[in-house]
Amino acid sequence: MIDLFKKTSSNWVRYDSYELKATDDGQRYVTPAPDSKPLIYDPIESSGELVIDALNVGMLCMGREKDDIIQAAVMEFVSKYGLLGFMTALPTTPQFLDYESAYFPTNHFIKEEFMLSQKYTMMFFPFTKPDLHTVKGETVWNISGDKIMMALAHTFSAMPMAQNLSFQREYAEPYDWLATQFKDWAFTFISSFMYYEDYDKNDETTRDLYRQGMAAFGGIAPTYRIALLDKPTIVWDFNSLLLGIQMMFSFALVDDKKTLRMCKHCQKVFAAGHVNAVFCSPKCKNQYNVYKARAKKKDT
Repeated sequence: MIDLFKKTSSNWVRYDSYELKATDDGQRYVTPAPDSKPLIYDPIESSGELVIDALNVGMLCMGREKDDIIQAAVMEFVSKYGLLGFMTALPTTPQFLDYESAYFPTNHFIKEEFMLSQKYTMMFFPFTKPDLHTVKGETVWNISGDKIMMALAHTFSAMPMAQNLSFQREYAEPYDWLATQFKDWAFTFISSFMYYEDYDKNDETTRDLYRQGMAAFGGIAPTYRIALLDKPTIVWDFNSLLLGIQMMFSFALVDDKKTLRMCKHCQKVFAAGHVNAVFCSPKCKNQYNVYKARAKKKDT
């Protein structure tokens, strides 16, 4: 994407298969499949593709595509990158299980200003609850039985407990939350893109609408540290894939090269080689020209 991410590292977990599962009251969740296996990867390595894929899922949501098309796109994204990590993305700190209550800044998903930490955690385990209990004011997590999950928990034992929990196979995220988040990112991109693309065509009221849309974009910033690996390396402590995408997207938006563009034909977001690019591929360019030629012929 940009030079800032050239020497960075940040691990995340995805599973090799996911399923859409409903609770008794009909709420749909996305969760790893029962026999799925965890895979550890570094999302920084595919930051540009990751952001574009997230935006294009959101573009489908904004385009009012059929539910089955949007659902397929959401599941494809999750299968490729993992769940977004809402549980640690929304509170003011990912270490919320160290405290009695979790506190939340303004967001689209949790309306309360605070909630008991364990009660909040259980929102993301609608099918199988983790063994959490309090000992002398401290939250303790007992894990046993599944050797793969035990090994995964040990691998990330230095991370906040909540983040470690979000890597477990029983963890789930509401499907509607995922779709809403993708849509929010796409709206932010459209606000930025159209503000500059049609600046001279728009009146001040329209420009102000785009500014307000952009002003709503933001969140809790991730922290970082320096690790002495083969060379000094910035390690981003995203604590959630959501915040990671948010940050990568933010830097892409302010990049002077303005590499994020929307295809004039298919409306997909793509990484452009130059700021004047209007098509994501030669195929789209040809199809657009054919369409315009036919329309012109019809008019005459």
